[in-house]
Amino acid sequence: MSSLLWQPSPDRIDKALVTAFIDRVNRRHGRQFDGMQPLWQWSVADPAAFWREVWDFTGVIGVPGGRVVDHPERMPGARWFAEARLNFAENLLRRQDHGDAIVFWGENKVKRRLSHGQLYTLVARLAEAMKAMGVVAGDRVAGFMPNMPETIAAMLAAASIGATWSSASPDFGVQGVLDRFGQIGPKLLFSADGYWYNGKPYSVLDKLKAIAAGMPSLERVVVVSYLDERPAVAAIPRAVPLADFIEPFGGAHITFARLPFNHPLYIMFSSGTTGVPKCIVHGAGGTLLQHLKEHQLHSDIRADDRVFYFTTCGWMMWNWLVSGLASGATLLLYDGSPTVGQGSIIFDYADAEGMTFLGTSAKWLDTIAKNGLKPVVSHRLEALRTIASTGSVLAPEGFDYVYRDIKADVCLSSISGGTDIVSCFMLGNPIGPVWRGEIQTRGLGMKVEVFDETGRAVTGEKGELVCTLAFPSMPLGFWNDPTGEKFHNAYFAKYPGVWTHGDWVELTEHGGIVVFGRSDATLNPGGVRIGTAEIYRQVESIDEVAEALVIGQDWDNDVRVVLFVRLKEGLTLDQSLVDRIRTRIRANTTPRHVPAKVVQVADIPRTRSGKIVELAVRDVVHGRPVKNKEALANPEALDFFQDLPELHA
Repeated sequence: MSSLLWQPSPDRIDKALVTAFIDRVNRRHGRQFDGMQPLWQWSVADPAAFWREVWDFTGVIGVPGGRVVDHPERMPGARWFAEARLNFAENLLRRQDHGDAIVFWGENKVKRRLSHGQLYTLVARLAEAMKAMGVVAGDRVAGFMPNMPETIAAMLAAASIGATWSSASPDFGVQGVLDRFGQIGPKLLFSADGYWYNGKPYSVLDKLKAIAAGMPSLERVVVVSYLDERPAVAAIPRAVPLADFIEPFGGAHITFARLPFNHPLYIMFSSGTTGVPKCIVHGAGGTLLQHLKEHQLHSDIRADDRVFYFTTCGWMMWNWLVSGLASGATLLLYDGSPTVGQGSIIFDYADAEGMTFLGTSAKWLDTIAKNGLKPVVSHRLEALRTIASTGSVLAPEGFDYVYRDIKADVCLSSISGGTDIVSCFMLGNPIGPVWRGEIQTRGLGMKVEVFDETGRAVTGEKGELVCTLAFPSMPLGFWNDPTGEKFHNAYFAKYPGVWTHGDWVELTEHGGIVVFGRSDATLNPGGVRIGTAEIYRQVESIDEVAEALVIGQDWDNDVRVVLFVRLKEGLTLDQSLVDRIRTRIRANTTPRHVPAKVVQVADIPRTRSGKIVELAVRDVVHGRPVKNKEALANPEALDFFQDLPELHA
């Protein structure tokens, strides 16, 4: 049984937005709910009533219409708010005052801020410039951009017209960008002239020239100054500096196009390495409503909160972060390496700007823990109420580190969802306890269950994470998938009419969730399914190990567990360390978890959002080709796994 690490104070519970929401539901629907769990039960028992209350409580700007959901029994096929009209950008630009809308740090090199009024004006000028060049609703506008204010402004300008936005971070290679944007044919591309990482500037102008030449759909490339005040754009086809693009336009007023609830807002891309990325289309209304719910009811984000998430523009957490403007919050943006100053720069940022919500990855928390960082001693963090972690499984030891070495009185919200739904299936609960190693709760309105191999819902057993009820932020489908076959096969093939997400999880007695890794990466030695996270937890607690990756290797008509380790600099794997690793795993899991082989490698391949790629390594080990290597931040790391002699005996 996991231990209790934190409980909110009575005052915090009383002031929480979800408490006000519960009071509203109780009054309007004759209920007596007293916490998140009964509210969740009602939200999935009466989804039409729940989602209409979310619309009203969060103050969505637009016309909801009378019908909340048609055909709620269909998945896919349910239709939400069929009569509604709204504009995503209008909801994010509701404030026009002098308070901070965006604060931006480009490592320790660049610092800027925009007020809500300044952001509105910039968006207005961009929207006028887009209209002048012929951008209309349904066109695609893309960004090859760092996480900087102009990226958000360009997205909002596109959304104000009804154009569909898609983005990738500037560390992508040329082919990676063409694999993504080339499928959707953008009319307009925004790109910075470069970016900072680990104190070094990286120009992208040569890459941008090749990208522009490789996308015939482009009518204009707008280059944003970041490294240079006046970037040289003459060699880039159809390029113009941002200042010239918007110079003729005053930006006094935005005419927001009120569009249907399911009008396409974002096209996002799967990050896997199994082929050309899937283009996932998300609707404006579902994205907005889901993010407002997650921010206000699950994260307690409100006007004047100062919200940070470490993310690039190629990860869905950027889209999630940006929606904080709809709650009136200030966005704290960061571009560059989070390890500047041994990882202290994020906490420096938190103190300097009064950060109330700090979002990061489990991997970063593990890294700074191993580096011995103790912000509880070195920083004040007075305003910080919530720390969120995602990207991979946060081990129980990560929970310990946060409460021991960062801040004791904080709601630690491990969250999990995906690009597939541009949101979360399970996340935080600001009025509930934090149990060691557990995600706090299932998302309101998300009927998340755990299925065993027979499709039976179970509690206290490991199984597939599924969602058995339609929800508004379900993607509209995949781009260029006219029959819907690829979309169906991705999520609904295993259990018809049920969303299968691909995570291997357990629902706990507290109503929380423990994640054991991707279900397609689970190990099957002797036919017993083992979650990879159970092994990582043990291995990465060993001081010599910097990080690890585990796969199942087909061997002797069975599957054997193979563990790859990257050790701290200067260390070499010897039999003594191998024995210690195996002993730790055996003592804290089961004999079936113990790897048959432990192999040292120089690096571990990962996606650009920081996720290790077990399936790609498994393909390399088995001699199968790895497609879409452009999805990887360090594709050269795959070379370490080819033809290893240790794997042939």
